[in-house]
Formats: sequence, structure tokens, C-alpha cells
Amino acid sequence: MGAEAAGRLAAAGLTYREVGQTAGVLPPGYRHLRSSAVLGAGADAFTAAVAALLGWQAHMGAGLRVSASAVTAGPGTVVVLSAGAGPARISAPCRVVYVVAGPGRAGFAYGTLPGHPECGEQAFLIEQQRDGPVIFTITAFSRAATLAARTAGPLGRAIQRHITGRYLRALAT
Repeated sequence: MGAEAAGRLAAAGLTYREVGQTAGVLPPGYRHLRSSAVLGAGADAFTAAVAALLGWQAHMGAGLRVSASAVTAGPGTVVVLSAGAGPARISAPCRVVYVVAGPGRAGFAYGTLPGHPECGEQAFLIEQQRDGPVIFTITAFSRAATLAARTAGPLGRAIQRHITGRYLRALAT
């Protein structure tokens, strides 16, 4: 991502007001999504999963192009995710709104910026359970922000579920 584009997106306002709510009760008025997968077990699996997640590997492994203002996700990092080609290319600009970093828990959430077909927030959290399993959970709230997204209706929701599954599988390998 060029410095000019990163600066413009870093200064842009988020397209929703409920910043940080993927960490708690999801707000009304949005579609909600929560999905999890077991990635493995033990400290090594946890460490590897966190490094991959923060390095955008879930997104790249899901088949998206990633253009980010930083190599690893951190507070304020701007990322533009894209899929497709030519006039069928869809770009989704986001900014990291919070990071989770604690014993047995790590991840981040990003919120949508102007130009994203949806508005809302998505969180990616990896947790190592007390008995060893490493769980990857994705939590989101969103609603259509563009005419194209509103027109897509159920197809748009199916695409979101499909990409979420691809994020989960990308780190499970």
C-alpha cells in the first residue's frame, strides 16, 4: 500500500459507531456471525497460530489480496483486502481498532472504512484452552453499506460465511 493511500485511510473515519463491540455484546441492527475451529493443541500450536494471524496469513490463505500499512496487525494498522480482477475486483478497506495480547489469548479486530461494501467490525481471536486445545474464533457484526452489497442480499451473507470458513481453514493447516 502506498504511503498516500495509507495516510488517507488512517485519517478516515470508521463507517460505524459501535467500535470494539466484537469484544462483548454484539450490537443490534446488524447481522451477527461467530464461528470457531480447533487449530491444534499446546503452546507451539498457539504461538504459530498467533504469528500467522497477526501476519495476515488467515486472509492470504483465504485467497484475498492483502495490502497493509504494517507487516503485522497492530492498533491503527490499515489494511485493504481485495478479491477478483479488473472491473469485478472488490476492495474492502479496514483499520485495526483493537488488539488482544495476553496469556493464552491473542488477536485483533478491524473496522470498516469508507469504500468497504459492508459496515461493521470483525474480530479474530486465538485462545489456548486450559486443557491444551487452540481455538480460533471469528466474531463479526455487519450490514450492507453499498447498493451492490444490499442488492447481493442472501448471496452476500453466503459469501461472508464462505470467507469466514476459509479464514478458519487457512490457519488450521
